[in-house]
Amino acid sequence: MSNQFQLFKRRRFSAMFFTQFLGAFNDNIFKQALILVLTYTAASKLGVEVSILNNLAAMLFILPYFLFSALAGQIADKYEKSKLTQFIKLLELVIMAVAAVGFVFEWYALLFVALFLMGTHSTFFGPIKYAYLPQAMKEDELVGANGLFQMGTSLAILVGMIVAGILTQLSQSLYWISATVLVVAVLGYLAARYIPTMPAMQPDLKINWNIITTSLATVRYLYSLPFLFFIILGNSWFWFYGATFLTQVPEFSKVILLGDESVVIFLLTLFSVGVSIGSVLCKTLTKNKVSLRLLPFGIAGLSIFAIDLYFSLSGLDINVNNDTLLGIGDLFNISGSWRVFADLFLLGFSGGLYIVPLYASMQAYAPKSHRARIVGANNIFNAIFMVTSAIFAIVILNVLGFTLPQLFLVTGLLNILFGAFLYIKLNKHIKHAVIQTNDGIAP
Repeated sequence: MSNQFQLFKRRRFSAMFFTQFLGAFNDNIFKQALILVLTYTAASKLGVEVSILNNLAAMLFILPYFLFSALAGQIADKYEKSKLTQFIKLLELVIMAVAAVGFVFEWYALLFVALFLMGTHSTFFGPIKYAYLPQAMKEDELVGANGLFQMGTSLAILVGMIVAGILTQLSQSLYWISATVLVVAVLGYLAARYIPTMPAMQPDLKINWNIITTSLATVRYLYSLPFLFFIILGNSWFWFYGATFLTQVPEFSKVILLGDESVVIFLLTLFSVGVSIGSVLCKTLTKNKVSLRLLPFGIAGLSIFAIDLYFSLSGLDINVNNDTLLGIGDLFNISGSWRVFADLFLLGFSGGLYIVPLYASMQAYAPKSHRARIVGANNIFNAIFMVTSAIFAIVILNVLGFTLPQLFLVTGLLNILFGAFLYIKLNKHIKHAVIQTNDGIAP
């Protein structure tokens, strides 16, 4: 297909795209609104430190990925995907109704329950959507479809955070938040009803409901497929890397750039748009083929622009009077700020070149009967790497006493080491891997 945007004319693509887009959008409206409510309202009412509440919220959302990813992979392999997606989207509507009650009555314990349930919803949906793509797409559509999915996810996260920020500023904000998450959940369910039927890949599979033994078995199976194992390590490194940078954006916007809330949104937008453009270009740059040829460029960019971000931030000289915070327009006029903006955009762009080939390879090389379980294993490792990212940042910043620019420098240098290791391992094992095509197995 000459233009990947033509895929939006195909119901087999567009229905799942909008289902996953609305799901990620709702996730981030809810999460960001909850964090803002916890930060500005709940902490003082409950007499609890803001950092404790926010870290608890982050942990509760990630925890289901540890617990249920392997089980979710089994279910997605066993059952037909369109009906399964519709059922999960109905559950999202129920979860958002619980969240709405929590917001309206300011029952924070109920909001934490809803957050855990929303993380569980995302855990069970992830293996479905990524196992669906190689089943629904033709071989020459897979890279383009993954690029659009990655673009959609990045934009959904960004727009969800922006919408949450706007809603919390409105009069009767808790009612607006509640109504919005319910409406988006309804739209997600309606989109899911248009997903075409996709036959179950392993309908005779006997599900193991023991989440511990299931998780261990899934990881062991993944380890028996070295190429896929290192693909998933590469995927998870991207989440480690992205979390390390994006978590610090609010702080370095305020502390280093002396910027207000609009600067935070602008910087997140630069990164997200960069990821989106890099992701969409992967189809053209790889000529529609599932290939790792872009991976070295992604790895190099992630290191080069992280290291340059250290130098660009270190070279800034910003002085303001009376603790005034600067807006975006003010920062544009400060010498050196454009270099910071360019670094963040190019970091995102490099991330798009890095992650799309890995996701497409994960789907293309995963055995058909185990695709969803491979995605489940991927989600387990993603969660581990994201938690490790938080610990890593705390150690670097709070234990070792490094500055934020130094954290970015260290991460960029680590990426050189990890990237070289990953590329060597993938090149070594790709010779023994085979692509699972819609027509069979291709060398």
